[in-house]
Amino acid sequence: MKRKFINRLVKFSAATFSMLALAGCATNAEAGSTAAKDSEDVKFGLITATTGGAAAYGISIKEGAELAVEEINAKGGAQIDLLIEDEKGDKNEAINAMNKLVHKDNVLAVQGPMLSGTMFAAGPIAQQAGIVALGTSTTADGITDIGDYIFRNAVPEALAVTAAVEKSHEALGYKTVGIMYSQNNDQMVSVYNTLEAAFKEVGVEVVAVETFADGDTDFSAQLTKIKEINPDMLAVASLYQEGALIMKKARSMGIEQPVIGSNGFNSPELLKQAGEAADGAIVGTPWFPGKDAEIVKDFREAYVAKYEREPDQFAAQAYDGINLLYTAFENSGSATDRAAFRDALAAIEDFEGVTGKFEFDENRDPKMDIQVLQVKDGEFVELTK
Repeated sequence: MKRKFINRLVKFSAATFSMLALAGCATNAEAGSTAAKDSEDVKFGLITATTGGAAAYGISIKEGAELAVEEINAKGGAQIDLLIEDEKGDKNEAINAMNKLVHKDNVLAVQGPMLSGTMFAAGPIAQQAGIVALGTSTTADGITDIGDYIFRNAVPEALAVTAAVEKSHEALGYKTVGIMYSQNNDQMVSVYNTLEAAFKEVGVEVVAVETFADGDTDFSAQLTKIKEINPDMLAVASLYQEGALIMKKARSMGIEQPVIGSNGFNSPELLKQAGEAADGAIVGTPWFPGKDAEIVKDFREAYVAKYEREPDQFAAQAYDGINLLYTAFENSGSATDRAAFRDALAAIEDFEGVTGKFEFDENRDPKMDIQVLQVKDGEFVELTK
């Protein structure tokens, strides 16, 4: 009797163990399935300014990026988890945001920071960690010199401003120019240097140079000096806030010359704040909303439907930026291998975005065509003779 009980106990224990083992295998299989599913998704960071003085650019960037994520995720397959940090246009905020995304959130790549100055501050953190930082609005010279993990699809001011100078000189034939620039903004100092070199190259004499600071509101003294010299053309390196005030004051003082603007002029806010005074502003940009291309029309339609306003250059470049990152993720085959992702991003060729056909050069800067536009009757149109 005792022996039979022991045998039954052994059989029961064995059966119970087998059931537990099978249950364990099932649990492990389910966990493995979940892990595999999770591994298909990818985390990207976005550092942009949704508050502060540069928020108009930053909100456009956020909206363009979120629209791209929404469209990609709607197709099924690997999903994007976009983690957004507000840099406020401040270097310390950008540094904190980069550290959080890189070391705490463990994103695969970061789009941003937004401004050239904040990229110079926070980009080295990404470089040291071996994680891609893609600038979609960082146009100052030297951005990609930070290191081989720093990319941008933002057209450098050296290309955009030079194109604006060359095209405007060809169209308008001016001989002298006065320059105004923000001396406490890294990007605008870079633009000033580019303007000087570009004007010299086409044989235009710089007859006046005046400086100001971000946040200034009174430009009477600078414009009075420029009016006395009366150059054929005016060039302004600033964000849209100062640019709009400068153009309004200039027009009120009888300065009617066309104005070549920096990348900061590529915002509907310039037109809104400057009003009729914005007419005559000239900019170089990769984004032309009037381009006859289906991809541009579809993007504009989707953006307007979602946000009830037209996209600007910053929304377009952010939209392309997310699609570039996702393409590199798919090509690399990993949501965690940052080195493989970096190499896959650098290898992208003939990418068709809403800003045009695109690839990176050997310095991880964009190779693409530049449009030169001029404001007429409150909207940007192609500059013609």
